[in-house]
Amino acid sequence: MNGSSPNSAGQTRREVLREQRTDIERVQDQVSSLLASAGYDDAARFAIRLAMEEALVNAFRHGNRGESGREVMLEWRISAELAEFIVQDEGEGFDPEAVPDPTLDENLEIPSGRGIMLMRAYMHEVEYLPPGNRIRLRYRRGGKAGA
Repeated sequence: MNGSSPNSAGQTRREVLREQRTDIERVQDQVSSLLASAGYDDAARFAIRLAMEEALVNAFRHGNRGESGREVMLEWRISAELAEFIVQDEGEGFDPEAVPDPTLDENLEIPSGRGIMLMRAYMHEVEYLPPGNRIRLRYRRGGKAGA
């Protein structure tokens, strides 16, 4: 299984993703199962799945520039209170503040920034870690999303 650590709620797991679609679907299924086991409801599982998919797709497409052979690292920990994910690509990083706000009229037709907006809307915390090729997503059970 692509370098994962033991499967236990609350324990950190790491996965190396190489095949965008196949690996994203595989880890999403694993995470969804662990979230259900930890008592997360359907709405929470949907929010986490959507945000995690956006982070992973962005890492493959933008961070790794869609280049085959490049990897994305996913680290996660799920407990009854908190689901935390760190996604890291092999890119040079970027400044998330430089991405145009997709909700402004002048940017409505620009296809960038929507993934960042969705992650911020559905997660409690979204943090870009220097140099900008790592993102940390946190979802707290019972908390209000929208970082």
